[in-house]
Amino acid sequence: MSGGESAARAEIHHAHRNVNGGWLRPSVFGAMDGLVSNFALIAGVAGGSADTGVIVLAGVAGLAAGAFSMAGGEYVSVASQRELAIAEIDVERRELERHPEAEQAELAQLYVARGVDPAVAAEVARQISLNPEKALEVHARAELGVGPDDLPSPRTAAVSSFLSFGVGAFLPLLPYLLGVTSLVSSAVLSCLALFGAGALVSRVTARSWWYSGLRQLTVGVGAAGLTFGLGHLLGGAGL
Repeated sequence: MSGGESAARAEIHHAHRNVNGGWLRPSVFGAMDGLVSNFALIAGVAGGSADTGVIVLAGVAGLAAGAFSMAGGEYVSVASQRELAIAEIDVERRELERHPEAEQAELAQLYVARGVDPAVAAEVARQISLNPEKALEVHARAELGVGPDDLPSPRTAAVSSFLSFGVGAFLPLLPYLLGVTSLVSSAVLSCLALFGAGALVSRVTARSWWYSGLRQLTVGVGAAGLTFGLGHLLGGAGL
């Protein structure tokens, strides 16, 4: 078997999922936050008022406000993170232009620190440094942990967060929109969704489906229970 065939076979024995797309964290966080926060909000209002119209209004307002807030927050947060990374990459680019020999030596030292023979490390660094863009990419990944071409997208994060929060927040509200006037139906649907969402997240993590599901269910039920108690207390006091 030739060296090229061996390298090709080594590349296909496994595959990794994309961890730099910028959509997974806001999607997961948005769905969980929408489900937990609106379930808790609806439970709190239901604890203090039997007026279905008030409960629905609170749920719709919570969905809209939360979705826009999450989207705006994610956009600004990811945009700021991206701008910081771009600024640091520009610093590295200027250093490569002004002090190419020092940067080449620095790169060689990075490989030596990882166990590469000094002579081999120096040659690898020399060859990489022949291509300025490749050298910039290697330096950025080694020193900053990101590459110039795989920075997260603020727009992707905002849209993912908005849609996922809206879906999560809609579920506790759905029974009321269908004419149900009891919190029990909303609570049952929300609990099933909480467990299902947690179990689904386990597919992209190392946790078991039941552990992830129960963890999310516990958090959601705890938040809703405390809010319901607070709403019942304030409602009973006439506030």
